[in-house]
Amino acid sequence: MAKVEIYTRRTCGFCVRAKSLLDQKQVSYEEISIDLEPERRAEMIKRSNGGMTVPQIFINDKPIGGCDDLMTLAYQQRLDALLEE
Repeated sequence: MAKVEIYTRRTCGFCVRAKSLLDQKQVSYEEISIDLEPERRAEMIKRSNGGMTVPQIFINDKPIGGCDDLMTLAYQQRLDALLEE
């Protein structure tokens, strides 16, 4: 199974939606809350090539983007293949 990381904020609806999709697919993920660990925000921005909004999602260390990008991959039926790598 793929390594999945998601940078989030507690009050972010898009974060909840992205995590919900991953939960539906029974994918385990590491959640990094940048409001609980604000020093990780700079790490998130660097890893995502400038992505400043949450969520920022990574699959096998590859930046996927945000919630809309994750949903698009699922809609296009490309997410499962990424998660199986």
